[in-house]
Amino acid sequence: MSQRIVVALGPVDSDAVGDILGDEVSFVTDPTPDDLAVAEGAIVRADRHVDEDFLDRAPRLRVIARTGVGVDLVDLAAASARGIPVVVTPGSGSRAVAEGVLAMTLHLAKRLRPLTDLVREGRWNERSSVPVGDLDGATMGIVGYGRIGRRVGELAAAFGMRTLAYDPVNPPPADIACPDLGALAGASDVLTLHVPLNEDTRHLVNEELLSLVKPGAVLVNCGRGGLLDLDSALAALEVGRLSGVGLDVFDPEPARQHPLFDHPDVVLTPHLMGMTRRAMALTFADAAHGVADVLAGRPPAAVANPAQNHRKATS
Repeated sequence: MSQRIVVALGPVDSDAVGDILGDEVSFVTDPTPDDLAVAEGAIVRADRHVDEDFLDRAPRLRVIARTGVGVDLVDLAAASARGIPVVVTPGSGSRAVAEGVLAMTLHLAKRLRPLTDLVREGRWNERSSVPVGDLDGATMGIVGYGRIGRRVGELAAAFGMRTLAYDPVNPPPADIACPDLGALAGASDVLTLHVPLNEDTRHLVNEELLSLVKPGAVLVNCGRGGLLDLDSALAALEVGRLSGVGLDVFDPEPARQHPLFDHPDVVLTPHLMGMTRRAMALTFADAAHGVADVLAGRPPAAVANPAQNHRKATS
């Protein structure tokens, strides 16, 4: 029996997926048109498009596994119409992203950039001019209480922070729930965003909401770039409503230059907080398990389009 073909779209570590896919599968990291024509599975990086054109070039495809949870660049309707489940990997990067949130929070609250400049520039005697904040005793406001939001709460508690959470879809526990987003903003020393991006949440954090934040709050977005209106964030920084902004995500990506990026109280990373070495290995493994499950006729652990009828293996 000839080997099944599973292809990669974007860089995927073959060592992380080979054993999981099994000896009957040939994993192709740089597929040709001929490989796509016979491929039964695909492991797709987050920045790669899966559209009608790709699906036309891969007519035998039975499963698509996306590294991560965002499917903005995947045509779910087209995949569902062809009976192709789109596997996602929701748990693999959660801890890494949550660590990124705390890293940005610490960087901004502890004022590491201006303090580094003081030492580097020989201005030691000016150190009292830079106010250094605390996490101990501060309030972490979490917008979106899924896997990442919950982990942020666990890490925040380890620093002695109080946690409040807002999520109308997945209600947080009663002792930390804050049903009003404006009230959450007004009570939080740090506001971190972890809700999905859709029509209802685009520019969720805008001029109106930022007018309600606790003066001097830190804002961190490691969720989706479109959740935050950058113009409003810059205005809030300039008047001191916010004391710092941390961004790992942008809209669009790659990020287009914005005046906010030049503000000294802003820290930026290129959508990498969930792409640590360990997180990527776990993501690739979860994606491979999803592909292996579908090819073996088993239901995968997490699917973005669960209503589709799975395409059967071709002879």
